[in-house]
Amino acid sequence: MILIDGQMGSRYNKGWNIYEVGSMKYLVVLCDGMADTPVAALGGKTPMEAARKPNMDRLARAALVGTARTVPPGMHPGSDVANLSALGYRPAACYTGRSPLEAASMGIDLRPDQYAVRCNLVTLSGETDYRNKRMEDYCAGDISTGEARQLVEWMDRQLPEGMRLYPGVSYRHCLVWDNPAEDLGGLTPPHDISGKTVGGFLPDPEKAGPLLEWMEKSSLLLEDHPVNRARKAAGKRPANSLWFWGQGRRAALEPFSGKFGVKGSVISAVDLIKGIGVLAGMEVLDVPGATGYIDTNFAGKAAAAEDAFRRGSDFVYVHLEAPDECGHRGETENKVCSVERIDEQVLGPLLQYLEGQGEFRVLVMPDHPTPLATMTHSAEPVPFLLYDSAKPETGAARFTEAEAARGPYLDDASRLMELLILRK
Repeated sequence: MILIDGQMGSRYNKGWNIYEVGSMKYLVVLCDGMADTPVAALGGKTPMEAARKPNMDRLARAALVGTARTVPPGMHPGSDVANLSALGYRPAACYTGRSPLEAASMGIDLRPDQYAVRCNLVTLSGETDYRNKRMEDYCAGDISTGEARQLVEWMDRQLPEGMRLYPGVSYRHCLVWDNPAEDLGGLTPPHDISGKTVGGFLPDPEKAGPLLEWMEKSSLLLEDHPVNRARKAAGKRPANSLWFWGQGRRAALEPFSGKFGVKGSVISAVDLIKGIGVLAGMEVLDVPGATGYIDTNFAGKAAAAEDAFRRGSDFVYVHLEAPDECGHRGETENKVCSVERIDEQVLGPLLQYLEGQGEFRVLVMPDHPTPLATMTHSAEPVPFLLYDSAKPETGAARFTEAEAARGPYLDDASRLMELLILRK
């Protein structure tokens, strides 16, 4: 194993300069949660090993293939921390919490005295005592954005002064809280406790009592709402509770263009990634039909990326949430399928476009593993491939976790942007 250290290793320390804008195109295909561990149902293979992905594997044979740590020691392995790393930011220096990043995407300008808190609409089991309920579904059966908006706006009208709920996409929303306690304690992501009784994972009543109070109240108020009555009548899971987590104060990021000397665009279905793009001063593109799941508009994301390049972007970050969602739900076949669709409908068309435009570089990687066995994130280093059309090299037979583990290891994944953009 080659350790790429702070000097980038002798293999990479020659002639580092920023390319002139426009002379090189840079594409990142971020496959959220794609990395995994061997799965018995796949014959002991991981989804990356089981998937048919000719475009990733073709690039891998001529690319730098290795592993990188996206989650610094001591930090929670969330998509917030990991995507900041993948985009070249050091979370230990700039991270204030997940929800402030999402708030930026929603156009919420937080004051210094306010907290943003992520609010999921979830499905809990029917026990009377809130502590005895189970987390049946962290996303309330993929509730539609229209249905969710009705529930969130109605709940917002119930909240006391100093608390405000803002509707987001599907099950993902934002609470803005004026003058909360400085330390709210640990708030648990609902996707970390799928199938578990919630009593051991609730907010500390001493530190975050109002959050606990409104989670409990919401389970009473939402149960008989017309939206939930209609969902139950249709055989769908009700969104019968709010769940708060991911708190933080106002965030700020160094502009991406100033940091790396290129004009960048971000494409994603989720507010978290869009918010990082907003705070980094990048163009944030919306794609109709982008859901964050396996039914997302993969082809539409590829078309939006191509359009961004045509309109002058030097760098495009395409974020695909589907592998992560499938991992959280324990959907083995869908996770394999999501990797195959990314390869065929996103990476393939974009490679075809870029190959006709001149020199380009491509980085393909997950942000973190989301193993099917645990159905939540882990902090292990992730595989990456970095391909340079002008300087192909001897890479790996395929793009898999095992092949990548044989390559160089980067202890700080934020340095990948330097390898992608600044290495000459």
